[in-house]
Amino acid sequence: MSANSLRSATTEKDSAKHSCDLTCVFSSMGVSLSVWLYSRADDDSPPSSSSAFPLLAVPTSSRLAVTLNSSPVVPGDSRSHWSSVHRSPHFLLSTCKQEVTRSPVELSSDGVRAEMGVKSGLHVWEVLWSANHRGSHAVMGISRQSCPLQASGYNVLIGGDSQSWGWELKTNQLWHAGQSLGLYPGKRKRCRSEAVEDFRTKSSTSSHTKVTPLPIPERVLLVLDADAGTLGFVVDSSFLGVAFKDLPRGVELFPAVSSVRGGASIQLRYLNGAARDPPALMALCGLTIRQFLGEQRQNQMDKLPLPTCIQHYLLSSQ
Repeated sequence: MSANSLRSATTEKDSAKHSCDLTCVFSSMGVSLSVWLYSRADDDSPPSSSSAFPLLAVPTSSRLAVTLNSSPVVPGDSRSHWSSVHRSPHFLLSTCKQEVTRSPVELSSDGVRAEMGVKSGLHVWEVLWSANHRGSHAVMGISRQSCPLQASGYNVLIGGDSQSWGWELKTNQLWHAGQSLGLYPGKRKRCRSEAVEDFRTKSSTSSHTKVTPLPIPERVLLVLDADAGTLGFVVDSSFLGVAFKDLPRGVELFPAVSSVRGGASIQLRYLNGAARDPPALMALCGLTIRQFLGEQRQNQMDKLPLPTCIQHYLLSSQ
């Protein structure tokens, strides 16, 4: 046997032994980790949230859960840019292209969409829009390239035609093809609906019942699954379910906003995405550990019976 053949055989043997050793190590760690986690399962339950949105949250797919819990891409990613071309002239674009500011123009509805759209995959963008700078007709959603981005008067622009789908933040109404499709989020379960009454109250008159919309905070995540043809939103770390379904497939869809408020500043950032393939086993294991620990236990990561490199992986993936 030549020296090269001998080295190759030795390498393969060492690799197989290393793989076997890793399997044994991970099996042992799995047992130890399970014991460690379950021995603390009843300790320090996280306090209840003062937000209504966790009460309206719906379960997420493993694909979306891993995407939401993965480290975001670098801030300068081009998918975080507002378009310098596809925007109303009343929207001023920042140098970094991640923020637009609407000029104080009266009797005008103005929109802008992202520079890059997507045709496939699951994608999550962060939109920062102060509640104090929204006014009426503040809408976020997605659009195709042919959606109009400027109109006279005060109107819902994103969702105002058949080429766009929008969530009006002040009223909580969903809009498409110029029609309101109802409130989002809607009621999920009776027990949760009763709890949400503390946040979304009703005032009755002899002629009608008025529902007070939920106040939407500054940060909202836009979740577009181009493969499934759905659009949803995450508020206060809670996925509120599918807002729109049966979106067109195989065509480019863009995050978009529209506003009538002078001085409104809106920031966009692409956070992460996933292909149609199911998540990797390592990502699912990391997600399960972090979810079990909860936000109140993240500072105990160094106490896990795991090698330091895996502890670092769990921390870096938050």
